[in-house]
Amino acid sequence: MDENFATVLETVGDLRRDRLAVSHGGRTRTWAELDARASRLAGHLAAQGVGAESRVAVALYNSIEYLESVFAILKLRAVPLNVNYRYRRDEIVQLLEAAHAEAVVFDAALAERLGEARSVLPRLRALVQVGGPDDVPVWAADYEQAVDSAEPAPRIERGNDHWLMYTGGTTGRPKGVLSRHSGLFATCSANGLLLLGEPLPRTLEELRATLERLGLDRDPMVCLPAPPLMHATGMYTTFGALLAGGRVVYLPSRSYDADELAATVQRERVDTVSIVGDVFARPLADALDAAEAAGRPYDLSSLRRVISVGVTWSAEVKRRLLRHADLVCRDLVASSEGGPYAVQETRRGDPTETARFQLFPGAQVIDDAGRPLTPGSGEIGLLAAPVDEHIRYQDDAEATARTFREIGGRRWVVPGDMAGLESDGTVVFHGRGSRVINTGGEKVFAEEVEQALLTHPAVQDAIVVGTPDERWGQQIVAVVALHPGAELTQAEASAHVGERLADHKRPRQLVVVARLQRSPSGKADLTWAHGVATAGPT
Repeated sequence: MDENFATVLETVGDLRRDRLAVSHGGRTRTWAELDARASRLAGHLAAQGVGAESRVAVALYNSIEYLESVFAILKLRAVPLNVNYRYRRDEIVQLLEAAHAEAVVFDAALAERLGEARSVLPRLRALVQVGGPDDVPVWAADYEQAVDSAEPAPRIERGNDHWLMYTGGTTGRPKGVLSRHSGLFATCSANGLLLLGEPLPRTLEELRATLERLGLDRDPMVCLPAPPLMHATGMYTTFGALLAGGRVVYLPSRSYDADELAATVQRERVDTVSIVGDVFARPLADALDAAEAAGRPYDLSSLRRVISVGVTWSAEVKRRLLRHADLVCRDLVASSEGGPYAVQETRRGDPTETARFQLFPGAQVIDDAGRPLTPGSGEIGLLAAPVDEHIRYQDDAEATARTFREIGGRRWVVPGDMAGLESDGTVVFHGRGSRVINTGGEKVFAEEVEQALLTHPAVQDAIVVGTPDERWGQQIVAVVALHPGAELTQAEASAHVGERLADHKRPRQLVVVARLQRSPSGKADLTWAHGVATAGPT
C-alpha cells in the first residue's frame, strides 16, 4: 500500500473512534482522542515551520506521548527520528546532525542534555518537552500546553513518504535506514494482520473491509511491546497491532520489570507480547517460576503469542515459558534493514532447539557470490531477503552498496547474518558476521558460545568477544554476570563449554562483572564488552 502511514492510522481511527487505542499504566486514549491530540501537536509543530520532509527527533520513553508524537509528525508528511534516551550530549549532537533534525520532542529527564546540545544544532527550530511542566526550559514548549493551545492540523493529501529508523549501533555509530511508508506498512502488517491470518490489504478500501470483518466492537489484538519504541521491534509491533484495529498496552515503568509484565498481561488481558530474546524472556521465566512457587501464579490465560526479534531466544527458556501458558513462541530473525529472514514457531509439546529456523517465504541463504546454498552442503552463508528499490542507508552510499545488493536482477538486503542450510531445509543461525572470532584459523560464532555458557547454573548473562592474541590471532573471552552468590572459575567455564562444543570454542579467559551493559532493547554493548575483555580477567 503506497499510502502515508498517518492516512492509514486515520482510516483505522475513523472506524474505531470510541474504542481504546492505547493504555499506559492508568492512562488511556481512544482512537478519537489519539487522533485529535496528534492533530493538535501537528498544528503546533507546523506553526514552528515543520513540514514535509522535516526531520523531527523523538527522545522519549515508552508512553502515549511517544505514539502521539510519531502520529503527529507523520500527519505533516515529516519524518520521525528515533533517539536513544541513554545518549549523552555528544551522541545526541552526532545523531541529530547526521539526520538533519529540525525539531525534537523530548522527555524532561533529557532536558539538560538537550540544553547542552542545542547550541551546536542550528537547524533546531522547535523543541517540546514531555513531563516536568513546572520546570520547562525557556527554549522549549510544554507538551500539554502545546497540544491544548494549538489549532489542529487539517488532514491533507499525502504520499508514499520517507520513514527513517536508526539502528542500535552495537559496534559503532548507528546507521539510519531510510525507506518508504509502503515498506513500513508491509513490515508492520506482518506483526498484526498477517498474524491474525488476514491477507495484506492493497488499498484503504481493502483495509476498511478487513477491519469490519475482524469486528469493530472488539479488539482483534491486545499487544504489549516490552522493548523501547526507539527500537524497531517496539515500534513495529505497536504499529502492527494498531493496523489490525487492536489495542496497545505499554508497561508503566521506564525499565524492564518481568513481574510488571506478567501482572499487566493478567490485568489487561493481553494476547500478544513482543520481547527481544532471552534478555527479556529469561527474567520473565524466573518471575513466573517464583510466583508459582509462592502459590500466587499469574493468570496468563489470555496470552496467545510471544514474539521475539533480534537476539537469540534459547530452547530452554521457551520450554520454561510454555509451562506457564499455552501459547506460540514466535522467534524471528530480522533486521532494521529488512527481513524477516527466518522464523521458528514453538508450541507446547514441540521439540525445541536454539537458533534453528525455517526460511521465511522469499528469503534465501547465499554464498559470497550471491548463489543460493545447497541444502546439506555444510557451508556457512549469508541470510538475504528481497527488498524494494527505496530502502537505503541515510547519507552512506558505501554501506548501502555493501548491504543492499543486486542479485539476479533483483534487489536484496544482506546485513551480514550468517547461517547454514540443512538437508531438510532447516536454517541454523550463527549470528552476525561481525561477531565471528577467528582463533587459530578456526571461525567461532560468539552467540553459540554465549548460549553454551548460559546453560551453566551460575551464569545469569554472557557476552563473548574476541581479543588480540599473538599466537592464535584472537582468543575467546567470556564476559559474564553471575547469579547472586554464585561463583565460576575460568577452568569451570571452559570445561562447561567444552562438554557442549568443540575444544577450540572454549573461552580462554573469563571476566566476571556485576552486570553486563546492554541497550534497552537487550542488544549487547560490544564496545563496552571489548574494553572489559581487553582489561583482563577478574
